[in-house]
Amino acid sequence: MQHLSSMDRARTALERGERVPMATLSPVVAESWQRCREFGLDPRSVPRQNVIAFSQVKDRRESNAALRRLALAEMQLLYSQIAGSNFMIALGDADGIVLDTISDQHFADSAPGRSIIPGSIWDERQRGTNALGLAAMYHKPIAIYGREHYFGCHGHLSCMAAPILNSRGETLGLLDASCAHEARQEHTHALVRMAAAQIENGLIFQECSESFIFAFHPRMEYLDTMSAGLISVAEDGAIISLNRPGITLLTGLPAVIGGHFDQLFEAGFGAAMDGLLNGGVIRIRDHAGSALFMVCRQIGSRKELAQRGATKRPVATPPIVQSRNEPGFVCDDPAMQRSMRDIEEATVLRMPVHITGETGTGKDVMARYVHRLSGRKGEYVALNCGAVPENLFIAEMFGHERGAFTNARAEGSPGLARSADRGTLFLDEIADIPLAAQTSLLRFLDSMEVRAVGANKTYKVDVQIVSATNRDLQEMVAQRTFRADLYYRLKAFTIRLPALRARADFAEVVRYVIGELSPDTPITDAAIVALARHSWPGNIRELRTALQRALIRRRMEYVDESCFSEIETLSDDEQDSCEHCRPHPLSRTKCREIRSVFRATDGNTSKTARQLGLSRTTVYKHVL
Repeated sequence: MQHLSSMDRARTALERGERVPMATLSPVVAESWQRCREFGLDPRSVPRQNVIAFSQVKDRRESNAALRRLALAEMQLLYSQIAGSNFMIALGDADGIVLDTISDQHFADSAPGRSIIPGSIWDERQRGTNALGLAAMYHKPIAIYGREHYFGCHGHLSCMAAPILNSRGETLGLLDASCAHEARQEHTHALVRMAAAQIENGLIFQECSESFIFAFHPRMEYLDTMSAGLISVAEDGAIISLNRPGITLLTGLPAVIGGHFDQLFEAGFGAAMDGLLNGGVIRIRDHAGSALFMVCRQIGSRKELAQRGATKRPVATPPIVQSRNEPGFVCDDPAMQRSMRDIEEATVLRMPVHITGETGTGKDVMARYVHRLSGRKGEYVALNCGAVPENLFIAEMFGHERGAFTNARAEGSPGLARSADRGTLFLDEIADIPLAAQTSLLRFLDSMEVRAVGANKTYKVDVQIVSATNRDLQEMVAQRTFRADLYYRLKAFTIRLPALRARADFAEVVRYVIGELSPDTPITDAAIVALARHSWPGNIRELRTALQRALIRRRMEYVDESCFSEIETLSDDEQDSCEHCRPHPLSRTKCREIRSVFRATDGNTSKTARQLGLSRTTVYKHVL
């Protein structure tokens, strides 16, 4: 509590323009606050957002191509390691200008997330006390927690940044993680420092591909860790590069680029090479008398093997055991969560479940989840109602006896309904069921009794019915192309799957799909923004195809916005309109207002309707 009260006093003094008790702050923060005052920055205001042109971002990315390639891979790994949500990982260049970000959608949609974008400048003079700017200034890892930020509007954030250095101690780039102030800050800071060190090591392997690279450490079991020193030497023993742990381990010795192996270690370069090239670990002393273990990590002719070993860090991944209640797909969208509520209870009551949504929204995936949630021991049996000829539908559904009709199977068939006994029968494209067969299906739903074509005996079955369609069954009922009684029987419990373009968890869906296609491939926030501007008439199915194309066409180990240059984008007002209003400019304004209020009320249809003076049906029409 004493620390908190000290910070309160410091903040109050800062914002009132009084003398700040600097002793209560860390030296880095105290010095930064003083400089920010001298710059004339008002801690109570919102900092001016300065973003360079995208053409300049591209130029900076190209000039840092090697760094960016390694950094994006580490950012993806860091993204998977940071627990919880509401965080962003950013890569900056040596000037503190952001090149790429990878974040969860909650942070990306927040005010800080919208300000940490490619091209944004994070120097202290404009943004006040912040980790990215200070790490660039001090050339060392910096963490700024909560109210240590100069601007009060950043007080709910914690930012941790680490410089990425070359062997001369020069900053090549910056790695930053920004998250909610309540997050596990020290743990995150450690992960950021480790990721920066891994990038530095990767650059040594990448830039010294024709040279020898040796790892060394006083303890042999540490040779494969981030604390091991790395030294790159030419064929004549000249030092080409050293990593930071290596420089630290050789403190007091001439460990400099251009020096020689023999100036550091008592064993001559030739004698050390004889042992190292045999593939073993040698024991060696430096000229300060310290004993070290050393092993060869790269021989120039084995360039590709060494690079793979340097840039890909093994990560122990425990097998994923999926519980019955875990959906196994992304469902963070509020409208989708509300629609899915109480599924388990519905299956306990044996209520038919009806799934609606546009083509490609994942109706089959949802049907399989309903089956798993029901806990039934029988099979999951699917039937595409539109793919079965009308004259064969009843036989396919309920089975037939041997020779019951022309072209009948010689051995007969039990039918799909009996195959699904004690399990789930999924009737996909239910709108395409032949009108003549609808009566038989309704009778089956009422009695759960099956009689095969050409048979006299009936069988009682226990089946969970799940149906799905992308068509408007209510309209079909009005047009008398679908039986009203069957419609009401099927829609006992309805799950509405939103279109991909309308989903609040769009970014998570993209990351999930690309994770299925290529688990180790990073995708940047800028790429997701580009994807979000497409209308996605084919929904997740179309998204999967677009990501597959991007993975084939990419020229690097990551996916960024340049991989989607052929995707047709929507204007801002088109993007935030429903499918029916999008073609009509006069309707889009009202639609955008409804959708905006719907999001502001956390997807509460009743509140949205009350605030706008509309019916719930009208709100549903625009948001689902």
